Amino acid sequence: MKILDKYILKKVLSTFFFVVLILMSIVTVIDLTEKMDKYSRNNLDTITILGYYADFLPWVAGLITPITVFIAIVFVTSQMASRTEIIAILSSGISFIRMLFPYFIAAFILALISFYLNGWVIPKSNRDRAEFEMRYFNKSTSFDRKNLHMQIEPNIYLYLQNYNNQSNTGYQFSLERFKDNRLIEKLTSDNIQWDTTKQKWTLRYWKKRKTDSLFTTVGRSQINQLSVSGDALDTTLAITPKDFADDQMYYDGMTIPELRKHIAKMRFRGSTGVAAFETEMHIRYATPFTIFVLVFMGVIVSSRKSRGGTGFQIALGFLLSFVFIIFFMITRTFAEAGFPPPIVAAWLPNIVFTILSLVMYKYVPR
Repeated sequence: MKILDKYILKKVLSTFFFVVLILMSIVTVIDLTEKMDKYSRNNLDTITILGYYADFLPWVAGLITPITVFIAIVFVTSQMASRTEIIAILSSGISFIRMLFPYFIAAFILALISFYLNGWVIPKSNRDRAEFEMRYFNKSTSFDRKNLHMQIEPNIYLYLQNYNNQSNTGYQFSLERFKDNRLIEKLTSDNIQWDTTKQKWTLRYWKKRKTDSLFTTVGRSQINQLSVSGDALDTTLAITPKDFADDQMYYDGMTIPELRKHIAKMRFRGSTGVAAFETEMHIRYATPFTIFVLVFMGVIVSSRKSRGGTGFQIALGFLLSFVFIIFFMITRTFAEAGFPPPIVAAWLPNIVFTILSLVMYKYVPR
């Protein structure tokens, strides 16, 4: 690595981490000011509050990393251009592509850090942060989910007319067991409630019916039914209240392996909302490549020396990053609604802005 590469790499990384620290400090001060009364109301000590921000800050860092990378690149490159350093570099025989080499090394380092943080570290801190907020800020959500169908085991299907997460109670419950595409057992009840002490479900006013059709007469099945019923029944099912949780509220708290496992479980059960989880997983793989795209674009828009200083390049950087974020949010929203496919939604912003960067590389003067 040449002196020039070390010089650019050092400036990019130092600027990036400096901007991240500044923004994190500002966000922390604002958040602390807003929540100070809640901390005092709950009599929280300093250690507890610091523990909360130890989980809060990684989430903020992961959120602002792509935009911060872009701003840092624009700032460093525009400064080099204003000092005629880029002109000197290109005049010495170094091509523009070769000058990009240290930028991409910095992008590779930041992409690895971002992938690890978003894939493993931040989801775990999000779980702790959400638990803290639910305990002290009363942010627990109440919802009713209706007409739930899911496969909980091979050939076993569950149905609930509606389920409430506050009471952990479901209504109009049925559980059907099939064998060779034939219904052999059905369990129904007026309601089903989770017993936190026994860690089991309690069925109220239940009925269990077994069907046997081993006998046939004149080409038609002769069906023999055995039925039992009761007022209350404790039973163990392959589900817990977590399986009825609001999916949108907690996929941010899943690591990549946990996301993959949860998606497989949702597909097996035929649950709705799989697209949101698939979109989230693909986004975590696409985000590191987003950093490369933004670095390439940032160098292009800011490598030209401007008589008016670096203000225009920085403003242009903010504008392009804003457009990128809006485009990303739109594609994600549509993907979670069912179209386009999650993998397309996650990678489409990268593809579009890569093409835009290549067009700018060809036509924008440097």
